[in-house]
Amino acid sequence: MSTIPARGVFAAVDIGASSGRVILGRVSRNGVQLETVHRFPNGVVERDGGLRWDFDALFAEVLAGLRAAAAAAAARGEKIGSIGIDTWAVDYGLVDSAGKLVAQPYSYRDDRSRTAVAPVHAKLDPARLYQTTGLQFLQFNTIYQLATEKNLAGLQALLIPDLIAFLLTGVRRTEATNASTTGLFDAVAGEWATEFFTALGLRKDLFPPLIQPGETYGNLLPDIAAAVGLPRETTVVAVGSHDTASAVVAVPARDGAFAYISSGTWSLVGLELKHPVLTQASREANFTNERGVDGTIRYLRNVGGLWLLSECQRTWAGEGYQPDLASLLAAAAALPAGGPQVNADDPFFIAPGNMPERIRAAARRTGDVLPNDPAAITRCIMDSLAAGYARTITAAERLANREVDVVHVVGGGSQNTLLCQLTATATGRPVVAGPVEATALGNVLVQARAAGAAAGGLPHLRGIIAAGTSLRRFEPLISVRHRSMQ
Repeated sequence: MSTIPARGVFAAVDIGASSGRVILGRVSRNGVQLETVHRFPNGVVERDGGLRWDFDALFAEVLAGLRAAAAAAAARGEKIGSIGIDTWAVDYGLVDSAGKLVAQPYSYRDDRSRTAVAPVHAKLDPARLYQTTGLQFLQFNTIYQLATEKNLAGLQALLIPDLIAFLLTGVRRTEATNASTTGLFDAVAGEWATEFFTALGLRKDLFPPLIQPGETYGNLLPDIAAAVGLPRETTVVAVGSHDTASAVVAVPARDGAFAYISSGTWSLVGLELKHPVLTQASREANFTNERGVDGTIRYLRNVGGLWLLSECQRTWAGEGYQPDLASLLAAAAALPAGGPQVNADDPFFIAPGNMPERIRAAARRTGDVLPNDPAAITRCIMDSLAAGYARTITAAERLANREVDVVHVVGGGSQNTLLCQLTATATGRPVVAGPVEATALGNVLVQARAAGAAAGGLPHLRGIIAAGTSLRRFEPLISVRHRSMQ
């Protein structure tokens, strides 16, 4: 690995729903160089009557990753300037007054919050909820999860990245981009919607005070610093702690006329706006207005994602069939266009299980016959995602009165040539694919700016990404007419 003159070295803790990493980011005049120093699995487990995250194991992996980061930096004579944390949204852990986690956090994939939706809506009209929060309705949103809790007396809720930051620093805060996914955040004011806490019988201090990307949680606790081999003065800096917020920072767009797809376990599809869209039409279309870095609005919808394929692969592996991903996608690409599609963001697909059979069952409900063949099922997933992306971008343009001329795909899905090409064709717009490591890059750049190793607003940060990243461009092909999946 070549050495570049570093203006800053930063550690990014980046955890998704299926895996996590700790990455060193070196920021220089040549761009950002990433080095993954530790990878680890993540996933839900059946425990105490529900689907939960094994948070104790997760935090142990974070510490192992920070030890690896400290060793890698020391080997090059470098000093880590700060640590930034991003994860998925909506889930939380409950800690008591002594700072002890009282139970392993529930996963959003657990079905417990389904029964809480009606009681919450009986107290807070859904239209009023949307007019304040601008949040897409999903049954696992934090507001519904909290409504299932039996006793919150003396406890405080910490969203997953804030929980990690608390265990590292002893400081309790709630980072704003993730707070905006709870259903308890005012999209216009940028503050907690305290009247909702009151209506639901929740304490107004259930969550800690807000912190903005670029602000500092605090220094490492002495025992943590000693355990990972970092100086006590090492800071933990708030980044876009919702991983999509960090990923959107790294969209290498030249101007604001773009749509983005953060493609991974979930697909987050939308536009970047200056103000939320809180209309009834937006609510009926189930679009969300989540906070981005620098006070931007991520106007988007969840459109399922590559979770469908990974769950299929898991099922097939259990049946003794384990093709490599490249071969599976090549076989899918060889199939003719116009095959069966399903609604990729149907809640029917949220939970783990026999995904191939569920996809075939969904196809049958629309009158299609999908063979029990991995290539055909994979092609159905890719076509369904691309069609979902196209519908979502078209709706976002209409609802936000904003036209886009290019679609940026970032994250793991940007490596999926078949999906990118199908998306270009379905949307009728060029697709620019990359960077793969958008979340980590956005995480590092917000830290770098806070430390003075980078400067300027989002356009400048994106210019750094565009200059230092190899991007692929896909042009639309003649398209078959996609059937609308309602």
